[in-house]
Amino acid sequence: MKPTVNITHNPAENQFETTIDGHTGFISYQDNGDSIVYDHTIVPSELGGQGVGSALVKHALDYARSEGKKVVPQCSFVASYINKHEEYQDLVK
Repeated sequence: MKPTVNITHNPAENQFETTIDGHTGFISYQDNGDSIVYDHTIVPSELGGQGVGSALVKHALDYARSEGKKVVPQCSFVASYINKHEEYQDLVK
């Protein structure tokens, strides 16, 4: 069973993060005004295979859309997620 992933925005660290069973996964970004660069998605091995990375990316992409920002997917995990989910491809700068 996949855990419930509660994601919080940590603007001081420029990341969206979630902590499950004491392990924190996150996606970091650089806000460039009209665009947002997602540069790293980090999921500890203890949380691997549970959909945590995908949940983080989905949350981050939904945030970009809600803020009217284009996305620069520097992180290969983010780029792969966008390629697999047509509904986010319009966000790519």
